[in-house]
Amino acid sequence: SSSSSSTVSPLLFFFVVQMHFTTVDYVIFVLLLVASAGIGLFYAFSGGRQRTTQEFLMADRSMSCLPVSLSLLATFQSAVAILGAPSEVYTFGTQYWFLGCSYFLGLLIPAHVFIPVFYRLRLSSAYEYLELRFNKTVRICGTVTFIFQMVIYMGVVLYAPALALNAVTGFDLWGAVLAMGLVCTLYTALGGLKAVIWTDVFQTVVMFAGQLAVIVVGASQAGGITEVWRKATNGSRIAGLDLNPDPLERHTFWTLGVGGVFLMLALYGVNQAQVQRYLSSRTEKEAVMSCYVVFPCQQIVLCLGCMMGLVMFARYGEDSPLDKGYMVLYFVMDVFRDLPGLPGLFVACLFSGALSTISSAFNSLATVTMEDLIKPHFPNMTEARATLLSKGLALVYGLVCLAMAYIASIMGSVLQAAFSIFGMVGGPLLGLFCLGMFFPWANSIGAVIGLVAGLAMAFWIGIGSFVMRMSGSTPVPPLNTTDLPLLENMTTTVMTTLLSATTAKPTGVEALYSLSYMWYSAHNSATVVVVGLIVSLLTGKYMEFSLQHFLPLRLSFLHLHYIIFSITGCNAVKSCAQNQLQQL
Repeated sequence: SSSSSSTVSPLLFFFVVQMHFTTVDYVIFVLLLVASAGIGLFYAFSGGRQRTTQEFLMADRSMSCLPVSLSLLATFQSAVAILGAPSEVYTFGTQYWFLGCSYFLGLLIPAHVFIPVFYRLRLSSAYEYLELRFNKTVRICGTVTFIFQMVIYMGVVLYAPALALNAVTGFDLWGAVLAMGLVCTLYTALGGLKAVIWTDVFQTVVMFAGQLAVIVVGASQAGGITEVWRKATNGSRIAGLDLNPDPLERHTFWTLGVGGVFLMLALYGVNQAQVQRYLSSRTEKEAVMSCYVVFPCQQIVLCLGCMMGLVMFARYGEDSPLDKGYMVLYFVMDVFRDLPGLPGLFVACLFSGALSTISSAFNSLATVTMEDLIKPHFPNMTEARATLLSKGLALVYGLVCLAMAYIASIMGSVLQAAFSIFGMVGGPLLGLFCLGMFFPWANSIGAVIGLVAGLAMAFWIGIGSFVMRMSGSTPVPPLNTTDLPLLENMTTTVMTTLLSATTAKPTGVEALYSLSYMWYSAHNSATVVVVGLIVSLLTGKYMEFSLQHFLPLRLSFLHLHYIIFSITGCNAVKSCAQNQLQQL
């Protein structure tokens, strides 16, 4: 069929899958890696040359608003998101677009609740707060949970796009994995957080350029944007406002616009990778502004993903390569098959998402390991040795990432469960921080038991849902690794092939397993808070106003003052909070 045809034959996809990259495509991909490594080397041999932990782990707290905001955007804009969001819109329509409604509160609350707390306490690790508020045990529990979450996540997020690329283009699988893993490890271990942030900025620009090129060329071949919209409307892909309150419905306004807020809070409020960027800002005001700048950028990212999905539908209609998976890459190779260099640009876009995500994981893991697990046991460690050890940790986590990518390659169908683990853990961590900040009477026993209960609930629902789909009596299409969501990642909330396989309303435990994944974060964080409060009241530690419990109480009330000031703007409340902080 012609390039502007609304349908495409399976024969075309046979030829598409046989297509390989040209020399120009490989050059563009290599240039991405060289530029990323160059930025890392520049910061390794300039400025303070990463000689202190403050410079290596916190960018010397000297970053301005724009690079921080673009780095915040890039951190969880993974390759899975770039592949998944268009597939979601192609298959189910534009209901997914309403996720943008959650961005407002999802970024406003971190800006005025979480950032002031973390920034004014001058923390390096977000989990240091948990020791100030509760005790060292709670801090260690939070840190270990985060490390488990990110180690599982980073290997899979490196392997999945390389696998998709290999399947569609014949691009060497392990060549791509090793090249990206080693380059990412190099610039993270040498250049520190400053290199990570500036490579994120560069990679964000590449991501925008790659997606925009696909949309412009694809829309042109489909007959223009007006024709794209007309075909999407005729194909029932333009969704209206669905106000169905049923939490079992996968995507409605409430699941996306309200449930999505908790997804955003887990990412932009308490995740170490993002908190570390706030803390690298020159001033608290710039940290807050970075949240505001991310808001329109997130909307642009969402629009690009959705528009790509509509262009795909306008080009192919209902005749999609969905049964073969990897549909976005098929589409890209089809659209760009007569334009050498542009497939390489999109692959650079794809792997920019992976690089930015993985480098953030390396840096944040090195930080929490150093600050939470090593420094407390070696208080007299010299700054030079601590910095060298931090660089070594970044290097070790890079090698762990490659090992996890290999494990992901042999896990088979368990790969999707590994993706979901990232989402399962984020909600309970959000609940743990909320328990500390908003409930002054919560104690350390309640915090630990609440976290355990939240994690147990998360894994029960997550794994139970996965097993139910895999063993259901009604056939369910298989999950595709490129389309599966990272449940806490608001940019990758896609379950492209999880079609509704039953018409009967699930009941009992099955209803719990059928809960929309957009509510997972809210449900699991609420579990931590409720269980934590009940246990705290039963153990009654705060009935004894001893000196040991005085500081956590003061910290909690201080947080409440910050929140009241953020909402009301009352200067008297602000002044009171500042006085309390100085006394502490």
